[in-house]
Amino acid sequence: MLDIAADLHRWVSEGRDFAVATVVAVSGSAPRQPGAALAVDTGSTVIGSVSGGCVEGAVYDLCAQALQDGQPVLEHFGYSDEDAFAVGLTCGGVIDILVTPVRDQDAARPVLATALAAAARGGAAALARIVSGPADLLGRALLVRPDGSYEGGFGDRPELDRTVAAEAGALLAAGRTGTLETGERGARCGTPLTVLVESSVPPPRMIVFGAIDFASALVRVGKFLGHHVTVCDARPVFATEARFPEADEVVVEWPHRYLEGAEVDARTVLCVLTHDTKFDVPLLRLALRLPVAYVGAMGSRRTHLERAERLREVGVTERELARLRSPIGLDLGARTPEETALSIGAEIVAARHGGSGVPLVGAHTPIHHEGVPAGVERVGPVVV
Repeated sequence: MLDIAADLHRWVSEGRDFAVATVVAVSGSAPRQPGAALAVDTGSTVIGSVSGGCVEGAVYDLCAQALQDGQPVLEHFGYSDEDAFAVGLTCGGVIDILVTPVRDQDAARPVLATALAAAARGGAAALARIVSGPADLLGRALLVRPDGSYEGGFGDRPELDRTVAAEAGALLAAGRTGTLETGERGARCGTPLTVLVESSVPPPRMIVFGAIDFASALVRVGKFLGHHVTVCDARPVFATEARFPEADEVVVEWPHRYLEGAEVDARTVLCVLTHDTKFDVPLLRLALRLPVAYVGAMGSRRTHLERAERLREVGVTERELARLRSPIGLDLGARTPEETALSIGAEIVAARHGGSGVPLVGAHTPIHHEGVPAGVERVGPVVV
């Protein structure tokens, strides 16, 4: 539900009652991943999506029913070859959806409200909810903060609260959403149950080095993909907010000096568009040694070979060089800044999810990769 936190936070602020349906598990080819949500309020307003349209009608009915009876429900949707008109996923996948009412009198509403407020402002928080287990636990929630503190809980089960808080904290630190299995009394004791943990973390960073026209187009693509985008260039005449109005920040500094003090993590992408040796070499020497998700550099194949040799001369190893995506982007035949930005964005997405970048037509590769995508994690087998 945190993926639609801004709208749900507004609903809570307005005092609305609503029911939210959240994807808790998927298998096969499914359009949305765990954490994707759809919500319905008492006025029949709908926000979000759980399947891209396949089962939305049935999920709407489940939400309406949950609003009436106040009972959470776990529903399984698959695909039936025998009944073409059965509600299911036409893509052949399987999803499990948890529907939870959020009404004014519900004990979990304050916890959910706090989680939604944190997610809506871009803060870090993890929300844990019981997917399957004892009936009295369904609908309860636990909010975990980055410092390990938590609020809410699962009734008179402090051991369970501590266990889930620790596991949820680990998922939050990694910026991941996923499910975990434990026992009703914490650890592996008591009735087994499954917990959905949704993590809300600040958007991943994209740092674009080189204030050129291609950078302007890449900023727009980066924002579209959900990144916090920074443009950095040592030349103040080019690095201006007027030239990059959609960037979150524009920094005038030598690229390698800025990167030395920048906060980066395993989701950060670095795009080097300067193609100038005096900028590129010290910058890439540092960038290729950082624990970031992606490092790409613009230039021709000849430029790449010359740049790689200069990097070797300053001590960059072959293993480090292997991380460099240069020439940057996928082979789309791109020519314009917008087309080039699209090819870079496509390569970033492919790198994130383990995609091959080849056309789907005629290929025998899965559309949705079986590997766990960035931001989603499954801890232990899922039992629903």
